[in-house]
Amino acid sequence: MIIEQSIRRKLNESLTPEYLEVINESHMHNVAKGSETHFKVVLVSDVFDGMRPVKRHQKIYSILADELAGEVHALALHTYSPVEWQGSAPASPACRGGAGR
Repeated sequence: MIIEQSIRRKLNESLTPEYLEVINESHMHNVAKGSETHFKVVLVSDVFDGMRPVKRHQKIYSILADELAGEVHALALHTYSPVEWQGSAPASPACRGGAGR
């Protein structure tokens, strides 16, 4: 859980979210048990007010540059301003690569 904790810490420090969910979805993919390679992030922050989705994602990519350059293979981002947030994010699709090893 080292990478998951790092993602959570960096996003909390940089974006002061109203809501943050970091989900390790590696178990849904064809990777070794206990991997930290696939994540879903649901983040609500007033920093995103008036910001286009691509800019929101770029901001997160820059915050998590070290993680993305290393072990993290996939990062699903669901970013919202407080006004946009409806209390839930879409479910992740099933992986076609397997259900873990």
